[in-house]
Amino acid sequence: MKILIVAATRFEIRPLADKFAYVQKEDDSLAHYQFRNDKVDFLITGMGMTATAFHLGKQLPGSNYDLVINAGICGSYSGSLPIGKVVNVTEESISDLGAENNDQFISLFDLGLMDADEPPFRSGKLLNNSTPKGAVLRKLDRVKGITANTIHGHPETIRKIREQFHPDVESMEGAAFFYACLTTGVPFHQLRSISNFVEERDKSKWDIPLALANLNATLFDILKEQTTK
Repeated sequence: MKILIVAATRFEIRPLADKFAYVQKEDDSLAHYQFRNDKVDFLITGMGMTATAFHLGKQLPGSNYDLVINAGICGSYSGSLPIGKVVNVTEESISDLGAENNDQFISLFDLGLMDADEPPFRSGKLLNNSTPKGAVLRKLDRVKGITANTIHGHPETIRKIREQFHPDVESMEGAAFFYACLTTGVPFHQLRSISNFVEERDKSKWDIPLALANLNATLFDILKEQTTK
């Protein structure tokens, strides 16, 4: 089996990589590891949709991965998704791709500049409808994500986002990851661990260490199920 782990930053998945046998470094972004009898590559894209799209556009074509996992932290819009919880994001929307009309945001789909069902979109959304394999993946909450270039922290903006997109979580890379995987047809999952609630910015309320510990523990349990002993 050949697996690719994708993360925006190295520190988000370093605890997982440290559990595997290092093979070699391809470049500053890509490194090869061995776990049991399988190959596990780690791709560090940098933060945001642009960097994520660029590196996945280079790496996915012709690489023949059996599974690609995007791993990282995220903000929660839901009180039922507390800090430290790991979720499986199965739906993505880009929350800032469009135009403003006074105080209203209009998506490119509503503007008529893009077809809402133009592949890989479905009704303007990016969807992962695959059935999770393995008990660990199946137990994770399946949630809706939005991807934004600016993490939201203004009450009025957050209210509008809730009303228009009804998200559970937000990140800065998820939609780019979905787009790349859906376009190339590779099996994929996006796993996120809640580090904070989406609210007025106050990092004293965040818990990144807890989010990363739970994310890496969950990833390791998933790979133990997915890989060949």
